[in-house]
Amino acid sequence: MGDNDTKDLPPPYYSVAVDPQTPPMTYEEVICQDRYGVAQKTVPYYVQKDPAQVQVSAVIVTQRVVAPPKRQESCGRSGKCWGGWGGALFLLFLIGLAIWLGVRYGSKSYSTYYEDSCKGKDCNEDSCKGKDCNESEDHHETHDDKKGSDICSNSTIQCDGIKNCQQGSDETNCVRFGEGGKLQVRTAEDGRFLPVCNQGMDKSYADQICEQLGFRRSYASSTMNIEMPAALTLRSRSAKPIQGLVNVSSSCLDNSGVSLKCTDCGKQQSDSRIIGGTSSKLGQWPWQVSLHFNGPHVCGGSLISPDFVVSAAHCFQSSMANSGNWRVYVGTISQYTLQTPLLVKKIMVNENYSSNTNDYDIALLKLTSPVAFSNTIQPVCLPAFDQTFSNGLECRTSGFGTTQEGADHSSTTLMDVAVNVIDTLECNSNQVYRGAITKNMMCAGDMNGGRDSCQGDSGGPLMCKGDDERWYLAGITSWGAGCGQRQKPGVYSRVTSLLPWIYSTMQQEKP
Repeated sequence: MGDNDTKDLPPPYYSVAVDPQTPPMTYEEVICQDRYGVAQKTVPYYVQKDPAQVQVSAVIVTQRVVAPPKRQESCGRSGKCWGGWGGALFLLFLIGLAIWLGVRYGSKSYSTYYEDSCKGKDCNEDSCKGKDCNESEDHHETHDDKKGSDICSNSTIQCDGIKNCQQGSDETNCVRFGEGGKLQVRTAEDGRFLPVCNQGMDKSYADQICEQLGFRRSYASSTMNIEMPAALTLRSRSAKPIQGLVNVSSSCLDNSGVSLKCTDCGKQQSDSRIIGGTSSKLGQWPWQVSLHFNGPHVCGGSLISPDFVVSAAHCFQSSMANSGNWRVYVGTISQYTLQTPLLVKKIMVNENYSSNTNDYDIALLKLTSPVAFSNTIQPVCLPAFDQTFSNGLECRTSGFGTTQEGADHSSTTLMDVAVNVIDTLECNSNQVYRGAITKNMMCAGDMNGGRDSCQGDSGGPLMCKGDDERWYLAGITSWGAGCGQRQKPGVYSRVTSLLPWIYSTMQQEKP
């Protein structure tokens, strides 16, 4: 990472790997011209240098481009497809029949995305260097389809404290935290999120709520002033989840509500100020993790609890989805001084992730054993659902990615750089990303270029300091056109938009 003064061009996100214990790696690449007029390295192929011969290793990097592809014809006007006109008419008949059957009997809706082997780039046969760029069809279920895939009883009521679905989806997304840790619970009566009165709250109750959400225990609970026309009062404790243990009330005694924190998070152990793209100090970003796939560093991530790491979905596509091939390194700022790795029990990729648009680019890794926190290993804070990161706010992004666009080695030391939040309207303008930024994304960097994340930083944190002097995970390094280019800032998954998925997934996979 770097800025224009240091001439180090920073980071969005193809994972570039380096292993200090193995021979140097180089790569060949497919170059495509994207919709933003920027040449992108879409699929680096890493090649092991051997004294006797150069042998292709394996594709260990996941592409993270988002430009929706231009639909291409798989044959020309006069080309022979499906055996000529007869085959074409037969194909049309089959398509018509399928559509009729879908309308007549279908119960699910599907969104269809067209991808070529350049994965979302507007590239022709020449730019793909002989790769097969013929059109293919990939079906992705919509968000509602996935939620509906759980088997539920006819009497299901969401957030009533009674599990009516096999996977418990009816009792997830029932708890959230507002600014200051304000505890809010969704009522089964009308679906509103209401604050919880402090009367009756104690340490065991606080622990139960945090355990429900996938944390080991609570860190602290306190009182805070709330003024709302309705609130929730606590009943006696039982094994039910919190949403089944509250009653709707007109107010709280003395307007006293619950502020709850499940982790002691977002605290730096080193407060040395690092300016634009230089090496980080040990303990400065203690939640930063380095994710290794079959040896080398591939992606970054952030520790959010003793058992869970949040990263980017695009890091775990295809053959890289096997949890047994990943190793998680925490509490390190150098690839030369790695400690004993943590193992991954399960990888949960957001079910709505689209490799075409990089929307919902988020994944959770559940570790096989909990992390022991220390001065150099700490979790980052998840933001409140209503927390805002305003335009121009200076935040930081960190990672082991390359310090120059196109470099074939990632950094051996942890780097960080200051970036500014960029308004979505500006980032979606025709001069920048032309409408590709969704509600689940945010932009940060420098519109003049030079301060950015880059290859190998995927999945790492975009963190912003709150008024309480703690650091919050505002974004997850996702994609971008080039690295540090003018009017092409980094794009990050917006964590506030994805909080329901994070908490629901943690709850379903809790230790």
